[in-house]
Amino acid sequence: MRALIGKLLPVALGLMLLGGCHQESKVTVLRMAHTLDSKHVVHQSMEYMAQRLELYSGGQMRLMIYPNGQLGTERELVELLQIGSLAMTKVSASTLEGFVPQMQLFSIPYVFKDRDQFWRVLDSDIGQNLLAQTRPAHLIGLGYYDAGSRSFYSSKGFIQSPADIKGKKIRVLNSPTAVKMINTMGGAATPIAWGELYAALQQGVVDGAENNPPSYYLSHHYEVAPYYSLDEHSFVPDVILASQKVWDSLNPQQQKWLRQAVDDSIVFEKNLWQKASDDAIKAVEAKGVEVIRPDKAPFIAAVKPIHDSFKGTAVGRLIERIKTM
Repeated sequence: MRALIGKLLPVALGLMLLGGCHQESKVTVLRMAHTLDSKHVVHQSMEYMAQRLELYSGGQMRLMIYPNGQLGTERELVELLQIGSLAMTKVSASTLEGFVPQMQLFSIPYVFKDRDQFWRVLDSDIGQNLLAQTRPAHLIGLGYYDAGSRSFYSSKGFIQSPADIKGKKIRVLNSPTAVKMINTMGGAATPIAWGELYAALQQGVVDGAENNPPSYYLSHHYEVAPYYSLDEHSFVPDVILASQKVWDSLNPQQQKWLRQAVDDSIVFEKNLWQKASDDAIKAVEAKGVEVIRPDKAPFIAAVKPIHDSFKGTAVGRLIERIKTM
């Protein structure tokens, strides 16, 4: 904890001098940060959000975006939101598990049949209620970005079945549920910061990882882990968050402008995502990566104990509702 505070303190102090939200004459400037590359569709969508916010507010509000983990890891960005030193961020729902336990729903493997069902759930009262659960953590859940489906890639051959995970060190998000998935299959789950993963794969610190196609491609992980298996074990959305402290400092009209800009960016990002995913697959194949689509049945059978462990719980009841949608 001491090490984390020491790492966060310089960033937090620097941001507090400016604040997550501050006034430049009569312009309200909001600061938003994320960990992805500036070429990623998420960053492009945030830039679109900034354009829409400036348009709706008639130039009275602006959004400044800090990509590439400049201000910290996803967990650190959430903590900056909680103290009001940062206005907004985008983090994986898996990262939010430590703040909003109900978000573990998305990290449970093979809950969703496909992308269509996934979005039906996000747009339903289930998805909206989960966003509302961020408030006790001093966060405002504003919406979801598409982050596709997560699949395995490896530096040591294809992962075609759970047997290929056994004994391997697989990088996962810092999510208890993601850790449990790998460990249940006989692997060694290894949470590592995204920015450190390329070197970890290159140096053999881990044998593989899991993520969506655009992230796999833009991170250049295909260079050191050229075996990609599209098993699509989980659909984990990105969650757009605002600091409750910053949100409460905005007047109702400013809040309305910001919500409109966020909603527009969600539609924009969703339209970009599928093309980006398809293009990423083609791009890595052009680089010599072979992409396979393994049979999902053995994986689904292997993680059944995880599903069973949620029976009788609130999350378990959500899983049962989703199966009927």
